[in-house]
Amino acid sequence: MTRAEAKQRNRRALLDAARLIVARDGHRAKLEEIAEQSGLTTGAVYSLFGSKNGLLIALVTDYLTPHYDGIEQAVPAGMGLIEAVEVFARHYRRLCDDPDALRHLSFEISLQDLALRDPELAPKLAASVRAHEERLTALLSGRLHNGAAVTPRQAQRLSTALRALLAGLSQGVILGLAAAPGDYFAAAARALVSPDVLGPP
Repeated sequence: MTRAEAKQRNRRALLDAARLIVARDGHRAKLEEIAEQSGLTTGAVYSLFGSKNGLLIALVTDYLTPHYDGIEQAVPAGMGLIEAVEVFARHYRRLCDDPDALRHLSFEISLQDLALRDPELAPKLAASVRAHEERLTALLSGRLHNGAAVTPRQAQRLSTALRALLAGLSQGVILGLAAAPGDYFAAAARALVSPDVLGPP
């Protein structure tokens, strides 16, 4: 195994361990336990991520990237805005049926708890989430709606609203608080494509 391969393997082991420990312990997650779970030392964390917060920020990116990759694959280019929003909403709803959906939700809530308790970590986590939301904005920008191309500003406003709506609906479905099928997700998302939400070009 090359040095680069060993580094990548160790990085992966620490991220996987951190995800387990953070989901279990939330803000009480200890770096020593993460290192022990990974079979490495705390020194490896500092070497690869710089700090515990560096590891947690990398963890957010590692968690969100496949989610947004899936969205980009689900919403092909050339689709109009309304259709793209509906496909995006149905994709979000299908994620609720994943056997690991409750575990994923627990992990997300644990990360939010960490951000609320650590003033240094909160803006870094928020920046990581915003960076991924920008991928959704880019995905929606330029799509046709009512004969005109959606501007980046309009796409950003819509992305913020969509993410908030669908995250909330998904939590309700996963926790058994709402029985919302894919059609409901699509209709709710479609309702956001309005002049009030999009705003001026």
